[in-house]
Amino acid sequence: MTIEKGLLILESILLVATIILLLYNIREGKNRKGLLLEIGRTTKILTRQEYFLMVIDSMMDANTEIIGSITGRFPAGDDQKIVRNVIENIERLIKRGVRITYLIPKFPDRLRVGYLYAKAGAEVRYSSCLMVHTIRFIIVDERLVVLGIPETIGEKEATRKGYRIPSEGLAMILKGHFNACGKQISFTEYLREVISQSGATPKILAHELQIDEEELKRFVG
Repeated sequence: MTIEKGLLILESILLVATIILLLYNIREGKNRKGLLLEIGRTTKILTRQEYFLMVIDSMMDANTEIIGSITGRFPAGDDQKIVRNVIENIERLIKRGVRITYLIPKFPDRLRVGYLYAKAGAEVRYSSCLMVHTIRFIIVDERLVVLGIPETIGEKEATRKGYRIPSEGLAMILKGHFNACGKQISFTEYLREVISQSGATPKILAHELQIDEEELKRFVG
């Protein structure tokens, strides 16, 4: 399937989701002005910059839980600022009692982001089943989904566009996919696995991942 066909299918799903949202909110008697605003936000295609701003803003709307399926790519350039903003949000939310869980593909270079998020207080898991080829997402309180997609297929491709979709139904489907995704191991377990399989010393790995060696040793135990 080409990325163009994938986008067409996704936009069709969004249209259906918008109609369902409209009917549901009319039935519930919700404010018409707020409803129209929400529908406008639902169907809007976000640029890369807008997508990450939406992720950061949506995180702060959380009251109980955030789960995210992300690439965990090594941050470079503008991505470093985005990662710093996410880390700051994680730290604030953890203090408020919000549970945050990220699922990242099992690639050694993804340990850098996993380390940063785990250090901030998030639960970080890795799985070999997770190949984020065409879609990445976060789910906020099982009611709001922010989707990200690359321009071309590949787990190393950067996110270029995104969608914000307030939908409990879609959130439930994606959360089910998240939970069913193969054998998931913690950041510490994957770190030990990489050290064992590669033969790299904590000192070498700390240098490659730009992680403080002593902190890395504390994670390894």
